Amino acid sequence: MAVPDELTAAARSDPAAGETAPGEATAGETGGEIGWPRHRRLARFAVLLAVFLCAACGLVYELALVALGSYLIGDAIGQASIVLAVMVFAMGVGAFAAKPLQRRAAAAFAGVEVALALLGGLSVLGLYAAYAWLDLYVPAMVAIAFGVGCLIGAEIPLLMVLLQRIRRQEVGSAVSDLFAVDYVGGLLGGLAFPFLLLPVFGLVRGALLVGAVNAVAGLGLVLGVFRRSLPRRSRAVLAVLAALVAVLLATTYGLAGRFEVSARQALYDDPIVVAERSHYQEIVITQSLSVSQPDVRLYLDGDLQFSSVDEYRYHEALVHPALSGRRDRVLILGGGDGLALREVLRYPDVRQATLVELDPEMIRLARHDPRLSRLNRHSFDDPRVRIVNQDAMSWLKSQRDRYDAVIVDMPDPDSTATAKLYSTEFYTLLHRVLGPGGRLVVQAGSPYFAPRSYWCIEAGVRAAGWHTTPYHVDVPSFGDWGFVLAGARTAPTPTLAPDAPRTRFLTPAVLRASTVFPADRARRHEDPSTLTHPRIIDLEREEWKNY
Repeated sequence: MAVPDELTAAARSDPAAGETAPGEATAGETGGEIGWPRHRRLARFAVLLAVFLCAACGLVYELALVALGSYLIGDAIGQASIVLAVMVFAMGVGAFAAKPLQRRAAAAFAGVEVALALLGGLSVLGLYAAYAWLDLYVPAMVAIAFGVGCLIGAEIPLLMVLLQRIRRQEVGSAVSDLFAVDYVGGLLGGLAFPFLLLPVFGLVRGALLVGAVNAVAGLGLVLGVFRRSLPRRSRAVLAVLAALVAVLLATTYGLAGRFEVSARQALYDDPIVVAERSHYQEIVITQSLSVSQPDVRLYLDGDLQFSSVDEYRYHEALVHPALSGRRDRVLILGGGDGLALREVLRYPDVRQATLVELDPEMIRLARHDPRLSRLNRHSFDDPRVRIVNQDAMSWLKSQRDRYDAVIVDMPDPDSTATAKLYSTEFYTLLHRVLGPGGRLVVQAGSPYFAPRSYWCIEAGVRAAGWHTTPYHVDVPSFGDWGFVLAGARTAPTPTLAPDAPRTRFLTPAVLRASTVFPADRARRHEDPSTLTHPRIIDLEREEWKNY
């Protein structure tokens, strides 16, 4: 297949001689043939296939950076905004920077794809390392997003030139063909990321696979269709680069498992004994090396959920004040570790305990992992327990059953997914399920370390029409920890039922003291968090960041 080194002599002339910009046809050449490979249709198909694959790869890189940021930082909206804004800006920079490269479009496109395969393929691994060991995640994320965006932006102008070398078209027609295929490729990448790459390969290996696809698409097009437009030395250099990229990506793919283990362990003080990525969150269990009293800790997306050394303080304070009245039917929202459920089941007159937990993987671990099942006393095997694997807010919308007590034991509101569970709208839905005279309790964070967040939650419960009593206790692994007890008609008093089971920490004296807030933890007047104004995310993240 013979391909000329340049478009035409006219295309290389100076402006005074009527120079034609790359991708435009000169007068009389519209639709003309200007030295293309003999198999024009096949070559054109190859270029459009490269556009399709490159678009899919580019969107996967964007989604991977957003997903990693939401896992590690917890702010999905903020991470998506930063990544997309930086990448779109960088794409414009890359498109402009590609202008002088268009005269050597084939070689330039191959170089861009090699660089993109390496930077995009290794992006997740590099960012994870920056987060785990260097504490430089945000600067590294911005730099990588900018670099990937520049390379993606350079692709389209170069591919436009290559497409026009095969068959001249009107500029509008060529742009339509190119962008139509580009957008369809974006659809493939957008669907492949959550439904194939992430669940099957994970973030690190998924990005490496996409990098390999990027390299094959770029180098395959240039070395297969446009190879004769390149000098022998350029072809040899590209062949060597292809081999090096293949070796580097394959080696990194093989070592990705060890890297993830090492990077993850760097984030935790104690040895990791369980690490799983479910569809909803990263679940990590650590266990200290102490023989006398091993400390088992559960983390969800890096946030501590409990320490086995003092979890009883938290769960006794959460559950027992809510069960001092009627308790035939108890509803627990969250609490997939089974520890709040353990305390509920200690009351023999509880006839049914319904636990709503979004993540079935958390339930599976709590039921079968010996460390967790020993702590929750195999509570999920009790015949009184009913498990619902649904989003709590969606489940509440469809419920008409009534419960005597509702216990809200949700993860901290530091992400979009959990912020709605601390909104006024969510607490309003709870009116549907709480029976007359029933009690509602919400874990609300620390009134000492995150006072604005704590009082924002209490304000949200009040704004939903509940009468509230805030209280707090000391949980050494968390520090001072607060709860909100609420009733539909009157503000309930935190008390223990006369027939309450024996507790290790909670006593009537502790509960009396728990409603007193010293001057440095006094009530703050905060606005509630709502679905349309989820202020709780910023409050939670900013306050804990200061500690």
